[in-house]
Amino acid sequence: MRDPLAEPSDLIRSVSRALRVLESVGRAPKGLTVKQIARRCELTVATTYHLVRTLAYEGYVIRREDGTYIVGLEIADRYRELVTAFRGPAAVGENLRRAALDTGYSHYLGRFVGGQVAIIAVAEGHRSPYLEDLVPGFDEGAHATALGKALLATLTAEQRLRYLREYGMRPFTNATLTSTEAFEADLAAGDRRGMQLEMGQFRQGVACAGVLVTPDKDMERRMVLACALPANDMMTSARVVRAKLLTVARAVAVAAASEG
Repeated sequence: MRDPLAEPSDLIRSVSRALRVLESVGRAPKGLTVKQIARRCELTVATTYHLVRTLAYEGYVIRREDGTYIVGLEIADRYRELVTAFRGPAAVGENLRRAALDTGYSHYLGRFVGGQVAIIAVAEGHRSPYLEDLVPGFDEGAHATALGKALLATLTAEQRLRYLREYGMRPFTNATLTSTEAFEADLAAGDRRGMQLEMGQFRQGVACAGVLVTPDKDMERRMVLACALPANDMMTSARVVRAKLLTVARAVAVAAASEG
């Protein structure tokens, strides 16, 4: 959500409108007509037509035979560039893939990006339930994932409160923590455990564990490691999961430092 108070004085309106058009088209997998885009973006049809034509020329939207527009292939190119930039040194990704192969569980790296908790790398494991939302760039649900908890635990209580107020505590499942008091108690338990944990808070039947990889005074340089697994596996193997996560975290920290 954009903060009107943070709007720059030199905002280029045409660029802002074009991005709103792109976002609207991206949220409609079945496509939108120019009139539908104009209505959703609160723009005139004439302005929308010019914006859509420009975006189509650049490859960011595609016009179909029925006159509707969908996102273009240039979006995929930008996403690949995002993933590459996030992933960091090759050795970091290799450690992540090795962990997923050895354990069978999907592993994730996360850090603060622009002040938000975000996933920066993923290695899928065959024993983990597929979580289509958890891809590089995902920046929602920090309160409901162990990755998010591990990062938020590095903040002060005041910083965490501001974060949770700004981004909310959406209930992903009936088990999702939606009060700051419960969340603080949960983080404290994770600190005592030496591993942040969630059981069915993001997705029913799925558990996630997270540990800190690199502490740093600069919050944007802090990194965490997490893995997802069936909730039943977590209930019987939490200590093993913690030990393996800490081993991988040390290897990732060394890899990141050696090529940083």
